[in-house]
Amino acid sequence: MATATRSTSRKVAVVGVALSDCGRVDEATPYALHAQAARRALADSGLGREVIDGIASAGLGTLAPVEVAEYLGLKPRWVDSTSVGGATWEVMAAHAAEAIAAGRANTVLLVYGSTARADIKAKRRTSNLSFGARGPLQFEVPYGHSLIAKYAMAARRHMHEYGTTLEQLASVAVQARANAATNPDAMFRDPITVDDVLSGPMIADPFTKLHCCIRSDGGCAVLLAAEDYVPDCASDPVWILGAGEHVSHTTMSEWDDFTVSPAAVSGRLAFERAGVRPADIDIAQIYDAFTYMTMVTLEDLGFCAKGEGGAFVEKGRLLRDGELPTNTDGGGLSAQHPGMRGLFLLVEAVRQLRGQAGDGQVHRPDGTLPELAVASGTGGWFCSSGTVVLGR
Repeated sequence: MATATRSTSRKVAVVGVALSDCGRVDEATPYALHAQAARRALADSGLGREVIDGIASAGLGTLAPVEVAEYLGLKPRWVDSTSVGGATWEVMAAHAAEAIAAGRANTVLLVYGSTARADIKAKRRTSNLSFGARGPLQFEVPYGHSLIAKYAMAARRHMHEYGTTLEQLASVAVQARANAATNPDAMFRDPITVDDVLSGPMIADPFTKLHCCIRSDGGCAVLLAAEDYVPDCASDPVWILGAGEHVSHTTMSEWDDFTVSPAAVSGRLAFERAGVRPADIDIAQIYDAFTYMTMVTLEDLGFCAKGEGGAFVEKGRLLRDGELPTNTDGGGLSAQHPGMRGLFLLVEAVRQLRGQAGDGQVHRPDGTLPELAVASGTGGWFCSSGTVVLGR
């Protein structure tokens, strides 16, 4: 067994990924989904649970990840409970990779589980319109400035500045649903059209229902390990090549530009550290609580120029056989969205790079498997971003 060292040169790989049961899960607890996903990811890696000496978790319990570690029967010497919304998991992956490279841990388990849908159905909780009314948010919440309204305002600003159309935004949802069609774990798989999106009930102008992510139950887990462990693993490694993180604002009044997300910084850092360019990327997994998020994140990551996102997404580029296959599992718009979905992005990116995506597998134009992927998570209302570049 490898032992932790003070080396700062160890490469870090994703060696295990898995989903828990997802979609409609009425009987399980969030802790049970954590455990199910963790066991499956460990089995996927081929390693024994005794090798896990680090854990990263957020969103559950009073002392996450202490409670989750105890529930899983782990006593880690390295922990992370960074909580920055949907970007949490990409940021945690960056922290974990740095810790492993520096010898502070050998293997780190990132694990998440939520029964967001089941809890509302059973009336154990209600829907929340905002993250609270304390601190800086006290100046917005009393005026009905809900979370979704903030995304809607940003989308409207992009439409005003650059002429982005509702039809272009709707095409993001249509392509996500098409990608979900071959994913057995996706909650919604029936095809939809642009007209279906536009004619749905209004949630927050300009977003109708299908512009918004679904609400589901589910969890997932990702196991990162030092290169020393790779020979003992069951699957080929997917390497962490580079990562970046950035936070920008809490209140809308402090957001410099509604049309620019913090991915503009986290993406640049991730690509620079990985030594690759956006043009080199084969597949993208983008946090998509709303259609606008996908489009503007693609702009900010450099896949197209600022203001050209609408034209970029409307031409089928995001489909599995498109120019830039994006959210190939169906994303939060169609597959699953049990809360902080960023960890699902890493799972799907790894499966695609391994060639384990089944009927939803992406191939390069020459028929080979993709070699490079980017996963970019967004937290809050574009308050935070974490971007990770992965490669075979």
